[in-house]
Amino acid sequence: MSRKPRVWYPGAVYHITDRGNRKMPIFNDDKDRFKFMDLLEETRVYHPFTLHAYCLMPNHYHLLLETINHHPQEIMKMLNSRYGIYFNKRHDLVGHVFQGRYKSELIDSDEYFLNASRYIHLNPLEGNVVEKLSNYKWSSYQAYISNRENPHISTQRILSYFPDPPKKHYKKIIDHEISLKQNSAAIN
Repeated sequence: MSRKPRVWYPGAVYHITDRGNRKMPIFNDDKDRFKFMDLLEETRVYHPFTLHAYCLMPNHYHLLLETINHHPQEIMKMLNSRYGIYFNKRHDLVGHVFQGRYKSELIDSDEYFLNASRYIHLNPLEGNVVEKLSNYKWSSYQAYISNRENPHISTQRILSYFPDPPKKHYKKIIDHEISLKQNSAAIN
């Protein structure tokens, strides 16, 4: 049975994820993470896109990506194949690095767009990778709550939904989500 073609049009926004084969790590250390981000930028040269948010977890990653003139399939093929070759060579491995085809959800509303950014930024906390979200350096979260620049992303669209000062308001909604989850866990 053939796969359904993915919906695409110039300017389409997606929440893209990909996971390590058999849920194995795809990032063993910071060198792997730096290489992934380098390859992401290399891919952007050939297939321009706007990245609104990202998070690199030990065995998967999240991208909130807006296409310009290229189908996400072209972007992901280049990124994942180049990273897979690098990872296998560096760690003396063979076979698939990623578990099947990348997953993408078409973002079809402003609410979904903002929810996806929150979900991506909360991932290190949800995955118990860090105790304090602002300590996680492998996501775009810092660029949304501080003056720290992140050359990989554009914060304009997400922050445009908030009144002045937008970074303070974005942090407030993330803190609110954390508080809700902590209260829910305490009740259960």
